[in-house]
Amino acid sequence: MLRKPDQSDQAMMASGRIAALDRARTFVTLLVLLHHSVINYTWFGHGDPMRWLGFDLVVLFNDSFFMAFMFFISGLFVRNSLARKGPAVFLRERTWRLGVPFLISVFVLMPVAYYPSFLRYHLPGTTDFNFLHFWWHTLTVGPWPSGPAWFLWVLLALDAMAAALWWIAPGMIDALGRLIYAARDRPMTVFVVFEIVSITAYLPMHLAFGDISWLEWDGFPLPIQTSRMLLYPACFFAGVGVGAVNLRAGLLAENGELARRGPVWLAFALVFYVAILVLVYAHHNWVADFASPPLLWKTSYGLAFAAYSAAMAFTVSAFFLRFAESGWRLLDALQPSAYGVFLLHYIFIIWLQYVVYDYPFPAGVKFAIVLSGTLSMSWGITVMLRKIPAVARMI
Repeated sequence: MLRKPDQSDQAMMASGRIAALDRARTFVTLLVLLHHSVINYTWFGHGDPMRWLGFDLVVLFNDSFFMAFMFFISGLFVRNSLARKGPAVFLRERTWRLGVPFLISVFVLMPVAYYPSFLRYHLPGTTDFNFLHFWWHTLTVGPWPSGPAWFLWVLLALDAMAAALWWIAPGMIDALGRLIYAARDRPMTVFVVFEIVSITAYLPMHLAFGDISWLEWDGFPLPIQTSRMLLYPACFFAGVGVGAVNLRAGLLAENGELARRGPVWLAFALVFYVAILVLVYAHHNWVADFASPPLLWKTSYGLAFAAYSAAMAFTVSAFFLRFAESGWRLLDALQPSAYGVFLLHYIFIIWLQYVVYDYPFPAGVKFAIVLSGTLSMSWGITVMLRKIPAVARMI
């Protein structure tokens, strides 16, 4: 039986890295690549004419949980960083790690990534726009997309909120951490609470705005999906609380009750995922007004979505904690470069989709080309960039 934490425990940070959590974060990065590689070959994506319904299931599986889980993982070490560095240094370092890559992404990487989309609809000879014209038009007229980099500015904003909370009332984070730590041997209780929090954060926004609305400010590349703008902070601060007191021995302990009950969380996740599939099928086949489904359907979908998102956070965490001692060669090899791969991958995704667009390859072949090419090139370039000390400190 673990003893009750004292003041020294509350300030303790895990020595070294926690391999299971690194692998979980790297796994989600791979899911991001998978998601963006398949979405062009789905009926949902309306992209390439070569499509496969199975890819729609992959997109639904990913989109319904992986970014919320990314915010949860990102919050785990925030409290210890604030305690060691103080809010000012913490924010300065997070600005270097998140703010600078975000600016590089929106000013350089995303215009390069989206240029093939312009070429697809403006064939040579029909416009005098070269890349520099396209780049300037993007920044001055728009639209100015941020692509996957939206995650960086939202995470930086949440880090700033955590730093402000630590400065104003640091006891609140510690109190939340002690509360969660005390329930480390009652993961079902924590699971139910996390389900309720996720539903409360997501369902009202889903009912008010739907799932296709994005909130953007005056044309700047600072978007966030409106229905999830409360869900992501809820997941982030849940992670902050879980990591606030002795992360290695708390709720996410490798030999803890949460890790042992992985099959339970997986069963819940499967039930909620099937519910999402049934509701999507009903939406496409039985709802008369597709653009404006009835309130009962919207409520049911919102409940299933939020419940599945929360269940998958427990499922993925438990899986990597339970098999922490197993060999994970790909994930361990990719881990140091995962952030760089996340930043660079969208360029190769869109350019490779553009290259194979006119070929009559099956959707599976096109997907394999896009995914393998994206992973290999973004990984290789990241490895080379990390040989530069300043870049290595950033990514």
